[in-house]
Amino acid sequence: MRRLTYLFLLAVVILSGCNGTPQPLLPQGTLYPSEATLTPFQPLSTTTSEPILTTLVPLRLWLPAYLPEGLRRQIAEIPVEMANSETNANITLALGKPEEGIPWVYALVAPFPTIRDDISLQDLLRAWRDEANPLEGPIYVSPSTLEIMQNILGPAGQNVRVEDEAVLLESTWAARPAFAIIPFETLEPRWKVIRVEEQSPIDKHFDPQAYPLTAWFTWQGEASRIAEMENRLKTAGVTLHSNRDAEKLTVLVMTGVTALVRATAAKMEEKGVTYPARDVGDLLRDADLTHISNEVSFSPKCPPPNPNQTSLIFCSDPKYIELLDYVGTDILELTGNHGVDWGRDALLYSLDLYRQRGWAFFAAGENEAQAKAAVTVEHNSNRFAFIGCNPAGPAFIWATADLPGVANCDYPWMEAEIRRLKEAGYLVIATFQYFESYRPDVLPYEQQDFRRLADAGAVIVSGSQAHHPMAMEFYNGSFIHYGLGNLFFDQMHVYVNDRLIEGTRKGFIDQHVFYNGHHISTVLITTMLEDYARPRLMTPEERAAFLSQMFSVSGW
Repeated sequence: MRRLTYLFLLAVVILSGCNGTPQPLLPQGTLYPSEATLTPFQPLSTTTSEPILTTLVPLRLWLPAYLPEGLRRQIAEIPVEMANSETNANITLALGKPEEGIPWVYALVAPFPTIRDDISLQDLLRAWRDEANPLEGPIYVSPSTLEIMQNILGPAGQNVRVEDEAVLLESTWAARPAFAIIPFETLEPRWKVIRVEEQSPIDKHFDPQAYPLTAWFTWQGEASRIAEMENRLKTAGVTLHSNRDAEKLTVLVMTGVTALVRATAAKMEEKGVTYPARDVGDLLRDADLTHISNEVSFSPKCPPPNPNQTSLIFCSDPKYIELLDYVGTDILELTGNHGVDWGRDALLYSLDLYRQRGWAFFAAGENEAQAKAAVTVEHNSNRFAFIGCNPAGPAFIWATADLPGVANCDYPWMEAEIRRLKEAGYLVIATFQYFESYRPDVLPYEQQDFRRLADAGAVIVSGSQAHHPMAMEFYNGSFIHYGLGNLFFDQMHVYVNDRLIEGTRKGFIDQHVFYNGHHISTVLITTMLEDYARPRLMTPEERAAFLSQMFSVSGW
């Protein structure tokens, strides 16, 4: 360019000399090349293969106030000028047409001790718009969620209350019965997720396109500017993504007592080995990780089952392991009191059966060190460590330095190990075969021992011992369930001190949901035992009565 300029000046001098009239070299006010802002020279034609440079399309981006913070953080990585007002912008990321663009998932939630499980879209719309209130409580939202939901659900009525996101959980719990709509990424276990149109964002098979509370964000502006924004995203290596990625989700189900003996085993002989799972098998298999607390060892020497057996010395026929296969067992807890009833050889035989199937097992082993050790499992980048123990005994079941058995509760060691596992990035699940109880309430000594594992860093502390389902609590960032009750065990009716205990028919299957290394939700699945062997899902009336009792005894 400098050489071309000098040639131009020389030509002007020569021509002016020929004319005989002096002419200014450049018009007045023109900058010399060293002072000017130069643009690339673009010839009309070229014979070289070098790329032709073009000027970037100017972008001035405007982000509406309601845009989710998660999307804002992603956009911050893009080199783009931010407009100082919407009118000065030529491109924006805003709500668009359903099922187009980036899906941002919201959840209808309520405080955890809420009975309602689901709602139709029609009823939600009525509650939102104050046409009626099928929810029987207000709906809380943050200011940004309000604007988004008004685009999805329509104008909000007086039943909708706006709160700062930082106090949304506290406000909703204080106003029970009450509900809220929140972004998926803000879920945590003290919220209960309510299904809308049979869809829940914590389900494995969730479809954001079929879910009415999915917001869709698209680039809006002239086609050339959208193309330039997409080019800049590509250059920066940024792919805008949803707040829910199925590849980061893990569903774990945890269960209570399984003992394939006595009347349960007799029914298996009569109606088939998989009969006990007829009503809950699909649910257990569908989880990413299925936990079974199997209290009784298998033995090839086990006699035929006796439904009227009075002794408490138990074994299971090896063919019954088909039931555990059938329900999709992944993790076996072996804290039970009856692991060595039929001798230590039966326990070793059972451990071999589990290894052959590739199942993880914990809280029992060939020696004390193996019994105490946690087992680790990874799924969708969520890393879990399962650890458990039995403080109740009897003492002969406990493993020693050179004898197989069940892990005794060495509390100082367990607390140190839980802290170590947590620091190593594991979500620690701690379980107990505690002192058995036939009541729902929790006594101070039980609370003390369960809480100490939560204090050490266990995200879930679960009681596998209780034949009667027990209370639960949120404590120090952990979910503690003191007893889940029976899964596959024959206690239709139990007499304790000549008093009939019917609670042994009732049970919990706890469905814990984890996302991107965090526990985000727990779903309480409620069961009722039938035919001395087969748990079924409770009816809506049974479930409402049972949850009301359990929430009350939990202090809610």
